[in-house]
Amino acid sequence: MMERLPQLILILGVFLTALASVDANVKSVFVFGDDQFDPGNNRFIKNCTFQANFRPYGSSFFYYPTGRFTNGRTIADFIAQFLGIKFQRPYQDVHRQLPKDRRKGFPQNGLNFASGGSGLLQGTNKDKVVTSIQAQLQQFHSLISHKRLHKNQIEKSLFLLGSGGNDIFSYFLLHGTSKITIPRTYVHAMLKEVARFTSQIYKYGGRRFVFFSIGPIGCIPGRVLIRGASTNHCNDQMNSMVEYYNAGLKSLVYKIPVMYPGAIGVFGSMHDTTMKYHNNPESYGFADVTHACCGDGPLNGMLQCGLKGYKMCVNPDGHFFWDYFHPSEHTYGLVSKDFWAGGNEDIWPMNLKTLAYNITSP
Repeated sequence: MMERLPQLILILGVFLTALASVDANVKSVFVFGDDQFDPGNNRFIKNCTFQANFRPYGSSFFYYPTGRFTNGRTIADFIAQFLGIKFQRPYQDVHRQLPKDRRKGFPQNGLNFASGGSGLLQGTNKDKVVTSIQAQLQQFHSLISHKRLHKNQIEKSLFLLGSGGNDIFSYFLLHGTSKITIPRTYVHAMLKEVARFTSQIYKYGGRRFVFFSIGPIGCIPGRVLIRGASTNHCNDQMNSMVEYYNAGLKSLVYKIPVMYPGAIGVFGSMHDTTMKYHNNPESYGFADVTHACCGDGPLNGMLQCGLKGYKMCVNPDGHFFWDYFHPSEHTYGLVSKDFWAGGNEDIWPMNLKTLAYNITSP
């Protein structure tokens, strides 16, 4: 550790310089990612088969299905509330309504490009007609090139990226749990796309980055769909691959202040934060951290919530998982609070409240 001290001091100095150079009062957020952040983009995509646009999705907060893959709000929604701004609308919805003249009507609170089922790798769930991270970047760039988005808003915005879980789940869905060694080349390809995303957003003017690690997907009820997976305990092989990716992601975030002058990178530890709830459920209001509230079959993980034959629990807030893949609104709310005002064990090197508000201009 002592050997790395000079490097840590250097990076901290660059980091603090970046903090002093950006304006406070974040009122705009751009969200990129997968089903954990999708506010309903997929329901506007023709022939997309990865959907949550039916009941009982959305039933605990919106009281109707919005296309979010949970029973209420997502992390992006909670962050918007903490910032005191409206929820970011789906890009696909706004894109269809944007007038042809100038920027009239463009949301000043940002946009959400996330697409359920998508991954960091372009091929992930491509057959389901989801929007990859690469395509989401193209959508963002198109708004800039058509002068719908201006640099002033981009520079003052938060950029959230939460993706990768579908890439890893898809790998095990194809190969089963028989392979013991971590497919490092596969994970490195995922991290390469994160680096590309960072470089492109920085080029477009983005300076505040928030990266969400992958949660313990080896524990999701939907693991029963994987050949050879156990219903009695989490799948260690899947979680090992997740941890390997997360370590690489944190390393990337660590280097951002040096690689991208003036930029700030924050690492939200979905894995460690959610495992905290998983290992001590009663302290966080959970009665069940293994079964989905809504679904059917072993762990309620064999059938998607809302499809014919599904069953639903009485108290969704008592369940860590809403459906076979996704956390409940209660879980997302806990994670959001820890990321907003928590310590370095949850989010590093600073929480979102500090990033958004406690930055002063020179």
